[in-house]
Amino acid sequence: MDSPIHHHYNQITYSCYSDRSRAGETFVADHVFSFQISGTVELKNDVSIDVFTAGSFRLTTRNQLIKFYKEPGEDGEYKNISVVFDQKTLREISEEFGYAAQKLSEAQVVVPLPGHKLLISYVQSLQPYDDLLREENFSLRALKIKELILLLLRIKPDLAHILFDFSEPGKIDLEKFMNLNFHFNVPLERFAYLTGRSLSTFKRDFEKVFLVRPGKWLKEKRLKEAYYLIREKGALPSKIYAEVGFEDLSHFSFAFKKMFGVGPSRAAEIQNIRKDFKQDQ
Repeated sequence: MDSPIHHHYNQITYSCYSDRSRAGETFVADHVFSFQISGTVELKNDVSIDVFTAGSFRLTTRNQLIKFYKEPGEDGEYKNISVVFDQKTLREISEEFGYAAQKLSEAQVVVPLPGHKLLISYVQSLQPYDDLLREENFSLRALKIKELILLLLRIKPDLAHILFDFSEPGKIDLEKFMNLNFHFNVPLERFAYLTGRSLSTFKRDFEKVFLVRPGKWLKEKRLKEAYYLIREKGALPSKIYAEVGFEDLSHFSFAFKKMFGVGPSRAAEIQNIRKDFKQDQ
């Protein structure tokens, strides 16, 4: 299996590839249930790092920025099934069965789920992938998503406080959030939404807090983090440019040289900012 295979069944996704690791980042807009068939995935956010191995179940909560690292298993393959819970479906279940969030959900980004026999049976029922893919099975796929939500509520009733919390992100501490999430390569509109602000309010509040425009601050913050990783941790530029929030290596190298005077591969030669840089950390 030389290239990745991704089957999408409306909101049900089956991913399979082999022979190499994959790393990246994503914005999780809706709650996502996942079953790890083979391989390992590491999920990193601003509060925790979670590792899931073959046979594990998890729920990733909505409105989250996450970095991931996927590693094939001993059989050389990475396989995963994911089911997305959109807000429309959750509202329908809330109205039909009377579910509601009675308290604010905990700030848990990824919720490990027990390997319950009902979940195992459910995942097995998804395995005729080609049948689910057929256009005429749209209604069946919708029923399978509702079935899963009801199973999860039976197994772990407290999930109702997460699944049926339909509120949008509230206004939060901008300085703390940005210092934790600057390394995510997302548009300013996303940062604004996640901090509970309109784009114009986000820009205005940002300049009040950091005394500089968001774009300039993000670039400098990411480059200083890259310098630290290369100079102090011995990291390779090709391995960390995406980790600190740059889209490609060439853009990263150009920006790094413009700020520090030399390319990232020669970061050990930088002496004149060392003192100020350490104070900035």
